Amino acid sequence: MKTIVAHRFTVGDVEDPDIYAAEPLWEWQNSEAGKWAMENCSETPSWHRDIDAARFGYSYQVRITLTPKQLVYWKLKYE
Repeated sequence: MKTIVAHRFTVGDVEDPDIYAAEPLWEWQNSEAGKWAMENCSETPSWHRDIDAARFGYSYQVRITLTPKQLVYWKLKYE
């Protein structure tokens, strides 16, 4: 099993960044890659937030855990 970053995006310096992150997360989840990840990953995809001091905001990552076979498919199809 391997965990990779499937999607990244940033949100500006706002009072509640998670509310502003909802739209990009929803868009990714409804994209072709997001739908595949939601249906095929070994574990439910998770999102993680970090402070992005260089851009005065927050950076988000969607992480997915894949089997070796799923990882090859992901790399060939979505990267």
